[in-house]
Amino acid sequence: MKKGQIYEGIIEAVDFPNKGIVYLPEEEKYVTVKMGIPGQKVRFSVNKVRQGRAEGRVLEVLETAPNEVKAGCPHFGQCGGCTYQNLPYEEQLNLKEQQIKKMMDHAVDGDYIWDGIKESPAKNAYRNKMEFSFGDEYKDGPLALGMHKRGSFHDIVNVEECCIVDEDFRMIRKCTLDYAKETGLPYYHRMRHTGVFRHLLVRKAARTGEILIDLVTTGSAPSFEPWARQLLELPLDGRISGILHTKNDSVADVVKDEGTIILYGQDYFYEELLGLKFKITPFSFFQTNSLGAEVLYETTRRYIGDTKDKVIFDLYSGTGTIAQILAPVAKEVVGVEIVEEAVRAAKENAELNGLRNCAFIAGDVLKVIDGLEETPELIVLDPPRDGVNPKALEKIIGFGVEKMVYIACKPTSLVRDLEMLQGRGYRVEKIACIDLFPGTYHVECVVLMSRVEK
Repeated sequence: MKKGQIYEGIIEAVDFPNKGIVYLPEEEKYVTVKMGIPGQKVRFSVNKVRQGRAEGRVLEVLETAPNEVKAGCPHFGQCGGCTYQNLPYEEQLNLKEQQIKKMMDHAVDGDYIWDGIKESPAKNAYRNKMEFSFGDEYKDGPLALGMHKRGSFHDIVNVEECCIVDEDFRMIRKCTLDYAKETGLPYYHRMRHTGVFRHLLVRKAARTGEILIDLVTTGSAPSFEPWARQLLELPLDGRISGILHTKNDSVADVVKDEGTIILYGQDYFYEELLGLKFKITPFSFFQTNSLGAEVLYETTRRYIGDTKDKVIFDLYSGTGTIAQILAPVAKEVVGVEIVEEAVRAAKENAELNGLRNCAFIAGDVLKVIDGLEETPELIVLDPPRDGVNPKALEKIIGFGVEKMVYIACKPTSLVRDLEMLQGRGYRVEKIACIDLFPGTYHVECVVLMSRVEK
């Protein structure tokens, strides 16, 4: 088998994350291909052969899978955002559950309770945040505003009918693209480091309907007051709380705040979860599926159990959602988060909700926990995608708490961290998955662990 060869085969299974397995009897070899579902017959090109392992890229689906359906989104297959929209939702859940259960069975020492996968209350229009990118539809083509094309770092798909957001998002995107075209200003070219338009950030609360809109451009951009006026005239279902203009001259292709101007209203909005109110700013972390987040946090609260008169550490606490949901049934909750803006928001939210037993500290968990005066009796970990720094995890284990709950947005990072946790005396009791991202391969995991060695 050589790079560049073309083969045909049936995807027998799909491992996380979206790794299709095709067996080629003529080569007596398995090949991994992405962007497929079990049962599809595909034509693929081999693009990597290393140490006996081969990877391929799907060129064409020759035969659909028996359970395959037509995707509800017209951009599916072209846009890189979703992977499983061509499966009925129940089949998506089954596939994700099988993938994660297989991973956890290999990662967990001994028996544990598999708590299954819990569905998202909303299957479509569930996202409360989108970052649309400016670019061209193809090289030197017309201006576009949307999502990156599947497999491309440059081409942008105009996602006029994206179905993971509601109509308000779609109207705001179209209005912004039309205005950008009217100005005649170019998009920011990532390779040449020239141009103006970079990103459009839209956030909308599921419970309150409040909307925050932020246009991100280079610092050389003019005033965008006319754009703000056009947005305010849109027949939106929700209510615009603020329209912002953020300047970003960083060469990195990320949304970075190097100065924000308020064109209308305010630079925050409110969302409600499980009876609590949260103030959210443009760049603060908040789960992108509000209704699904309630399922996630209810599961976490159930796993933690009786917390009366207990001190809880919420490490990697973000804007303090978990800490505040636990606070009413705990003695004290201490949150640690490295993003200072998120910590300020957490403190404001705790005050807004009348919670007096929450404390939030800004800093790196690795450095901060050595100086904490309280001793935790329970720890909640909700780290970023890369998981917990091994040195920080050593210190966390050193507290010797009887119970620990780990929330993971990237199961592969969880698997790595479980190896150390189990090696240092913790046993996995229970694992559940929560589907916060219908149509995609992403899934959240919640793990309950208990200490078996003193």
